[in-house]
Amino acid sequence: MNATQQSTSTGQSIIVVGGGIGGLAAALALTRQGIAVQLLEQAAHIGEIGAGIQLGPNAFAALDALGVGPAARERAVFTDHIIMMDAVDAREVVRIDTGDAFRQRFGGPYAVIHRADIHLSILEAVQQNPLISFRTSTQIAAMSQDGKGVEVVDTQGNRYRADAVVGADGVKSVIRERMVGDPARVTGHVVYRAVVERENMPEELRINAPVLWAGPHCHLVHYPLRGGQQYNLVVTFHSREQEEWGVREGSKEEVLSYFEGIHPRPHQMLDRPTSWKRWATADREPVERWGQGRVTILGDAAHPMTQYMAQGACMALEDAVTLGEAVRQSGHDLEAAFRRYESVRIPRSARVVWSTREMGRLYHAWGVERTVRNMLWTGRSQSQFYDALQWLYGWKVENCLE
Repeated sequence: MNATQQSTSTGQSIIVVGGGIGGLAAALALTRQGIAVQLLEQAAHIGEIGAGIQLGPNAFAALDALGVGPAARERAVFTDHIIMMDAVDAREVVRIDTGDAFRQRFGGPYAVIHRADIHLSILEAVQQNPLISFRTSTQIAAMSQDGKGVEVVDTQGNRYRADAVVGADGVKSVIRERMVGDPARVTGHVVYRAVVERENMPEELRINAPVLWAGPHCHLVHYPLRGGQQYNLVVTFHSREQEEWGVREGSKEEVLSYFEGIHPRPHQMLDRPTSWKRWATADREPVERWGQGRVTILGDAAHPMTQYMAQGACMALEDAVTLGEAVRQSGHDLEAAFRRYESVRIPRSARVVWSTREMGRLYHAWGVERTVRNMLWTGRSQSQFYDALQWLYGWKVENCLE
């Protein structure tokens, strides 16, 4: 079934709050079950800010299940390896091959893509879908539910009613605030992102792989985008300031002040961007429930995570497909479907949140911990690396509710 071939409408309707990657994917997944979707997005225009993201085989399994795998593949850059380097002495710590053996093992590729390109690949299918209607400039202010459905009210006083609501409204989710009301955990780690044109990229660093340079209390990542015409650059450091969750313009001077002790080879990258965006990052502690009744959440609203395992968008795509499957397997009992979805997604996403925090610690190791980290993977075969990644990359629509 391709992205434009939908089941006939069941007469059920769901409001999806948020038009990011997770919200668009959820809308597609739900219409595949014949459910009409109203997407409400607070921004005036549908789009994505940011730069590149990484897509593991689990993300491609989800994109294929949504019918948008071919469109995403056309815009992605397929990598040869995943590489980790020591930023102090420029020695290689880990190299995982992502070629044929990797694809055969996990049933899909490893790729990097501009965030706007993956968003567009899903948006095109959403815009062609007769069961999806879209409203922009719509910010939710209130929500209530009864035995028959859910009503949301926007800041202009407009009311929207449906059989259920899915909150895909990002890291500062209004729906999560109503359902869970828990505080965010500001990490103190700051992320700078930029895109560098190919001709401005040092030739020795034009590598067809996500390359992570792990340094003391900091790290740097680069990889190609858009057919290698651009390179994504991400730098992360432990801030000296008291950080508040949010994004603003950054400064080259601040970046340079945190990367004084690293090798000239990665250090040369820091002079290349003409402008930087600065994110002060946060995640949340995993919780035992995401919703109640006819309301649930997904993506960053459900499990915001730091970027150390490059799984934020991948998890949102998994969420969307799993939600659709839960609706199908629950015979369209939406309350039962939402609880079934949460019962499998909460523990899996919690494992990713906690694993991501641990990877951040390993990347930023210093002193003896750095020495131990550099020994951890010595002598491992590729099949041993693949075994260690099976729990993450082995996700498929067929096993998503197990």
